[in-house]
Amino acid sequence: MIFFAAIVENLADLCYTMLVREVLGNVATLEKEEAMSTKRKDNKGRILRDGEIQKPDGRYEFRYYDINGERKSFYSWRLTVTDPVPEGKRNCTSLREMECDIIRDVQDGLLTQQKATLNGRWDDYIENKPELKQSTRTNYRYMYDKYVRNEIGSLSIVSIKYSTMKKFFNHLIHDLGFKPNSVEIVHTILHPVFTIAMRDGLIRINPTDGIMAELKRSNDWEKPKRHALTEEQQRAFMAYVETSDVYKHWNPLFACLLGTGCRVGEMLGLRWEDVLWKENVISINHNLIYRLQDSGKVEFHITTPKTRSGIRVIPMFQNVRRELQNEYMRQEKTGFCQDIVDGYCGFIWQNRFGTVLSPHCVNRAIARIVEDHNSEEAEAAKKEEREPLLIPKFSVHQLRHTFCTRLCERERDLKLIQEIMGHADISTTMDIYNESNTDRKKASFARLEAMTDLF
Repeated sequence: MIFFAAIVENLADLCYTMLVREVLGNVATLEKEEAMSTKRKDNKGRILRDGEIQKPDGRYEFRYYDINGERKSFYSWRLTVTDPVPEGKRNCTSLREMECDIIRDVQDGLLTQQKATLNGRWDDYIENKPELKQSTRTNYRYMYDKYVRNEIGSLSIVSIKYSTMKKFFNHLIHDLGFKPNSVEIVHTILHPVFTIAMRDGLIRINPTDGIMAELKRSNDWEKPKRHALTEEQQRAFMAYVETSDVYKHWNPLFACLLGTGCRVGEMLGLRWEDVLWKENVISINHNLIYRLQDSGKVEFHITTPKTRSGIRVIPMFQNVRRELQNEYMRQEKTGFCQDIVDGYCGFIWQNRFGTVLSPHCVNRAIARIVEDHNSEEAEAAKKEEREPLLIPKFSVHQLRHTFCTRLCERERDLKLIQEIMGHADISTTMDIYNESNTDRKKASFARLEAMTDLF
């Protein structure tokens, strides 16, 4: 049996040597004496394979030539997995385990792309995404160039591991103060790059898989939810704008936002020709965006709606129609917007200089209105000895959310709500519907609780 085991071991070594020579090529073309010493042994008397040597300090080294003809080496204090780590030395993978990994990498073709960097793969990826909107492409490029290219972009893609990406994302969160949405954008632009590298056979697993879930757990993240204004808050906001000498010129825009549920880009991009008076509907067919472009400048541009379902018509409420008619008559006297953006003209909404509005301008106006309203309301409530009706800070997008909530409170047909809102995914509609339904349940229980004689 011992004799048979020795034969098997010698055959295994012979097969291993042939495999190494076939896969790695010039392993045995190092120093002349190494190439000829098939009986080389370590200090324990074990025969060393081709490419293996033991250094004077006891370390083992494996030498080989890569696909480009460059000599490579790696080291270990252990020859086999059963060897103990010498006292005082750090634990490490055995030399022969590492040899197996190298052979596997070569067989799988992974070592042929050692010089392929993340930057190179990213550049190829973004150039081969013709379906991306220009605004999305510009945003992705900006985020990659600013936060990825000079951080980990120069690393070879085969060297990037899960731990590499976790360390990088933690740097974004803890050193640069990234919020969940920003981290998700970076993850969104990197994940498909590694997926394509997997399909090309460059890497075995995607190092960004599962990382967002771990980051959310470890950082106790919960995506901030946009909450709609309550009916009281909505009325208070609009009443304040309508009666304010400072802010009443904003009334038509806010009335239309709250009366249509349009996205801000859809509303600011509206032209008079999109208002179909006879049919009493508004045609939503494009967006006005104000973003950083490839030129490095922040510019206005026209894009298609966010999704195909974004192209739609919205019925006009009477107050929306009235506000638009009043705005049209006002502009007949003061002048219409003269801006031309990507061939589009005749925009409804304009600033005091007669040019198109940006979302940032609208959000600044909302912030000032809320601050002034709350200040005046708090003072009035104090004099009248009552609780003040304060309006929470909110963005223009929450006016869309508010419209959808009011719609959900009065309409049960989810498919109809989805079409009016232009939601691509019914789950978005359902989330808002469920939130409004919860509020209705609470109100119902509050009314029921008031009937104390029933309990």
